[in-house]
Amino acid sequence: MKKLFVPIVLLLVMMLSACGGNQAVNTAKGSDSSSEPAQNTNTQDSGTVTYQSEDGPVEVPKNPQRVVVLTRFLTGNVMALDVPLIGVDEMSKENPRFAERLKDVESVSDESLEKIMQLQPDLIIGLSGIANVDKLKSIAPTITYTYNKLSFLDQQIEIGKLLNKEKEARAWAQDFQARAKKAGEEIRAKVGEGATVSVVETFNKQLYVYGYNFGRGTEILYGEFNLGMPEKVKEGTSKDGYAALSNEVLDDYFGDYVIFSKNADEDNSFQDTAVYKNTAAVKNNRVYEVDAKSFYFNDPLSLEFQLEFFIKSFLGK
Repeated sequence: MKKLFVPIVLLLVMMLSACGGNQAVNTAKGSDSSSEPAQNTNTQDSGTVTYQSEDGPVEVPKNPQRVVVLTRFLTGNVMALDVPLIGVDEMSKENPRFAERLKDVESVSDESLEKIMQLQPDLIIGLSGIANVDKLKSIAPTITYTYNKLSFLDQQIEIGKLLNKEKEARAWAQDFQARAKKAGEEIRAKVGEGATVSVVETFNKQLYVYGYNFGRGTEILYGEFNLGMPEKVKEGTSKDGYAALSNEVLDDYFGDYVIFSKNADEDNSFQDTAVYKNTAAVKNNRVYEVDAKSFYFNDPLSLEFQLEFFIKSFLGK
């Protein structure tokens, strides 16, 4: 019995010494064990943060690495911040300027739940009103945004907050706005302060004209450049942001300059009509054509392309 008792006593002494040593270390660090919580509630340490979404606070990954974006309106926002994408909508993959970077990314929608589940995302992003939102939330934290609720610059900053890239997003927004305003000053000096510009596009066998903040470079033209919008365009787009046009009224809706977001897959035969050819913009060679699939959106990557296109078109640079 004595031989068994001695090792036990020694073991108890060693355990008590170790505890005392740990307590001494904690005291030296200034920690108070009595005030420490029973478990770690610091979301930063556990790899998540609380994001204040439109629908309230949501726990999201601090540094997401497997993101699914279910709307073509926000794919470029995530890409611009170099956050890994594993799933996007089909229209994003069809964008010629996104195609190379998204070639290995899966095509998904708010209906392809099984496919999204197999991808094992750590974050899902979409627009308000998407289908199956509760089921998507059971797969991964899901954040939705109301389209056009924020300006294009504020939207990127908000995406930056979500992805733990707010500093980068703000830096881009400030730099882009400064460059766009400078270009706008040069363009207005060349075309004249009273010059007007229209943005048109063929879609689903119909020609449309677009108002401010409806993609296709309108945010830059009417916002940062402060160029004029024809009165008919103001009236026609005031409700929905766009208006359908017939050939007979082209002259009323075409400004001194026209940006034609042209989809080669659509019927563009209006360009062969006498009405089109007799508009002032056409006669003066002031219609600037660009690939519609590269021009739709107002994410940072699209905006950079649009700014470059406008500088080249208006200033010849």
